Amino acid sequence: MLHAGGTVFDLRSITDDLDGAFFARGGTALVREAHGVGALAELPDAMSLRVGAPIARPGKVVCIGLNYRDHAAETGADLPAEPIVFLKDPMTLVGAYDEVRIPRGSTKTDWEVELGVVIGSEVRYAASPEEAIRHVAGYAVSHDVSEREFQLERGGQWGKGKSCETFNPFGPTLVTVDEIEDPQALALRLVVNGVVRQEGTTADMIFPVAHLVWYLSQFMVLYPGDVINTGTPAGVALGIPDTPGLAPRPARASPRRRLSDSHSPTRRRMNPPRSLRHP
Repeated sequence: MLHAGGTVFDLRSITDDLDGAFFARGGTALVREAHGVGALAELPDAMSLRVGAPIARPGKVVCIGLNYRDHAAETGADLPAEPIVFLKDPMTLVGAYDEVRIPRGSTKTDWEVELGVVIGSEVRYAASPEEAIRHVAGYAVSHDVSEREFQLERGGQWGKGKSCETFNPFGPTLVTVDEIEDPQALALRLVVNGVVRQEGTTADMIFPVAHLVWYLSQFMVLYPGDVINTGTPAGVALGIPDTPGLAPRPARASPRRRLSDSHSPTRRRMNPPRSLRHP
């Protein structure tokens, strides 16, 4: 657990991992209680450890396409009348600073910063968006990496271009719902090799978070630990003329922050924001 003051606390006295079972038994409340009474020890050498995703082994990752007006416009798509839903392999989830492996032969690997939603309790057929939002445990920065040729030019469904290994850096932190006054008032920003490529706000979502959780619950059961990627604002390579996708080449880069294929780092590196913030 990362405290606002910068102290990192060890949660192993409460749980072995931040997984669906942790959220199902009210894990965030247990952590809050333990921290309140001083029962959590500091994690030694925390800054030297790998930063993994703040949710382990989600049952599913449900993604929403074209959920920002400016992103729909840059791709030439009509605004959807209902949320566009597709699934991403949950094994794509990695830490925010882990390597992203570019698929063999890829020339159109693209970036997408998104607000990630982690489900905290089981929800099926929610009666309203107001009820649905109560099942959310927290929020995180999510990176829905996409291979556009696989997604759009090879036939079939979008999942083909979304489910390559390591294609969903997530985190580094999970911000619990009590810390987010309004999930529709958060800034999203993505930088590639020092160039700001995406800068938007969740206020521009076509379908807000509460509606998405409600809507999805009409078609599938959402379980604790499931992740929803809620869509991306404008600025992806797909929407910028003459902007190449990410490609591997030898380069000096921090091994915790670079994008790479199985042999070398990539040409572009994406620096994830460390926290959700109000614009």
